[in-house]
Amino acid sequence: MAATGAGAGVGAGAGAGAGAGVGAGAVSAAEPGWRRFLTWGKRLLRKRQTPIPTTTESGMPIVAVVIQGADAPVRLKEPLPSERPADVPQDPWAAFAAATERGPGRIRLGLRAFMSAFVHEYALVTYAALVVAVVMTWPTLQYPLHTLPQDLGDPARQAWQIAWSGHILLTDPVKLWQANAFYAEPNSFAFGDSLLGYAPFGMIGEGPLAATLRYNILFVLAHALLLIGAYALVRQLGAGRTGSAVAAVAFAFAPWRLAQEGHLDIISAGGIPLALAMLARGHGWSLRRGYRRDRRNVGWAALGWLVAAWQVSLGFSLGLPFLGVLGLILIVLLIWAPIRWLRRPAERPVLGWRLLVTDLLGPLIVVGIGALIAVPYFKTGGTSTATSEIRFFSPPLRSLLIGPAESRIWGAPHEVARSSLSWPAEMSLLPGFVLYALALAGLAFSIWTLRQRLLLLLGLAATIVLALGTNFFDGRWTYLPLFGHLPASLAVRIPGRLMLWTTLLLAVLAAGAVAEFVRRAEHLAEQRIPPWPGPWLRLATFVPFALVLVEGWNATAHPVVPAQPAAMRTVTNPMLVLPTSDLTDQMIMLWSTSRFQPIANGAGGFATARQAELRRNVAGFPDVASIEYLRSEGVNTVLLLRDYVPGTSWEQAGDIPVDALGISREDLDDAVLFRLNQPPNTQQPGGGLPPIDPNLPPNQPTLPPLPGSSTTPTFPAQPGTQPSLPNQPTFFLSQR
Repeated sequence: MAATGAGAGVGAGAGAGAGAGVGAGAVSAAEPGWRRFLTWGKRLLRKRQTPIPTTTESGMPIVAVVIQGADAPVRLKEPLPSERPADVPQDPWAAFAAATERGPGRIRLGLRAFMSAFVHEYALVTYAALVVAVVMTWPTLQYPLHTLPQDLGDPARQAWQIAWSGHILLTDPVKLWQANAFYAEPNSFAFGDSLLGYAPFGMIGEGPLAATLRYNILFVLAHALLLIGAYALVRQLGAGRTGSAVAAVAFAFAPWRLAQEGHLDIISAGGIPLALAMLARGHGWSLRRGYRRDRRNVGWAALGWLVAAWQVSLGFSLGLPFLGVLGLILIVLLIWAPIRWLRRPAERPVLGWRLLVTDLLGPLIVVGIGALIAVPYFKTGGTSTATSEIRFFSPPLRSLLIGPAESRIWGAPHEVARSSLSWPAEMSLLPGFVLYALALAGLAFSIWTLRQRLLLLLGLAATIVLALGTNFFDGRWTYLPLFGHLPASLAVRIPGRLMLWTTLLLAVLAAGAVAEFVRRAEHLAEQRIPPWPGPWLRLATFVPFALVLVEGWNATAHPVVPAQPAAMRTVTNPMLVLPTSDLTDQMIMLWSTSRFQPIANGAGGFATARQAELRRNVAGFPDVASIEYLRSEGVNTVLLLRDYVPGTSWEQAGDIPVDALGISREDLDDAVLFRLNQPPNTQQPGGGLPPIDPNLPPNQPTLPPLPGSSTTPTFPAQPGTQPSLPNQPTFFLSQR
């Protein structure tokens, strides 16, 4: 019983105490295992833990590790200070430590950027374009002071145009459109393509030699710009380097363009693809990759509009179609941007306000410059023969397969075919058989999508229809509504020059085929060991480039420019230079670039009726009628060039006595100078008075006309000059 009582006591007393002890200390052994586990966990959570310091009093980090079974991490070692105290010698091992490299300064960074610009892709393209342009236009720069490409007609006149614009903008800009030629017709500079964009070059140098050198340099640079512009456009569209190079050469040296080597305004088309490339890059658009919002660049877009304005300032024969293309692009942009804004809210804004402002101001600047230049052209007005000229110059469909005489490859083989054309110089429109083949391959084998190829094919058909002029349904729904109502002075009367756009679209298709061939060649090379293309595979990718380059090989003549007569540098009064004709007047305009004295001579499509009347009225000079006519026109000086009058009606004009005519004559080394407002000098050689028949009317010439004389004088036979062709319209020399 005692035991039991003790047990009871333990159970009652010690049990209570044990119960209390369990609440405060150890776990009762009588509890189940899972309950003991939960009780120990709760006690461990309630236990307060002292935070372990991580840094010393000086702020240095403490290195410590956690050892299994220990209540707290064990601190191993306090790290050494990062800086030695001032009174301690320098650590010798510091010499072996890695030193912090000092970044380059602003000057070094600027030099790096400057030097890297010389090896950029487009810098290399520029170098290559200059070299290729010099080689493909050779021998233009062999004698740049003394020869002109193709002939002595339009190149001489256009060299004068550049010289005049540069000269007058420096001396008297208000009189820009009142040229020294065609005296005294108003707005005598508003005809054809003014090449006003080249005026800054015309400010350098003076005289015919400088004008000839300037023209030849610009001629080569224009070809280089064709290469650069076409390469940049096709590259921006998404083609590779090889495909872009093939497209650039095919565009710049297409055989049909060789027939235009005498027209700097037509050769100067490189600004068109260059402006399109800049605009596409500025808007982040690529034909292969579509619109990429992160690739937008306002600077490139602004440059694109400025280049477009410069291209329009060169002339309207290419500028007006280019304005139409820019207008179509703006219409597409106005339709596409709102649709994308509605369909893809996450990509808003689509263009951004900066790009919108650029796209608003850019077209206004382009159109404004074009309108300012066009004002004097509309004052001059057109002729009633504008539509008939368009019909005359409209080429047949077969002309797309006929090469020009200036092509070294196709000139001789296509001679018979060219003879069937009414005007071969403007109707030999072959863009190249190699280009045709590559473009045809590009319709089935290309990096462009099927939809893109179909759109390119549709655009190609449209440009061909426009290039045919009135030979496609009489042009009633194509060329005439677009250009037939414009003044003839705007020089849009030759539809064949729209082959520029046909060639560009063919080049894009060809680039797609070449780029796909290169892509597959690279993929094939990746399967080899080592994984790079062999020499034969590399060579195969350049075969299209070589073929296109060879097909653009020229046989252009480079006739020698006749020396300027000394009298053209001394006489400053309004004068007429004899002989006068369409061809000789263009050379006389070039000779006048020393003094820019007013001259009644002029050719190139401006005031053709007035110039024809002038030549008829002075055919008998010197006589009373011609002298009175010249005085009524304000011309008081006549310069007769002895070396160029044989075979013309003025062959004996330098030997006829003039005392009875009330004028004076001065014999110079290479010319005879007649002064119509100065009385004759009796001391002059040959000043004797001839017998006068009193029965002759006042306006009858004192001597009968010479047998066999002609009223259409031309230069003596010079290499490269073009003789007058029979059965051609009277305006042919203005546009060959």
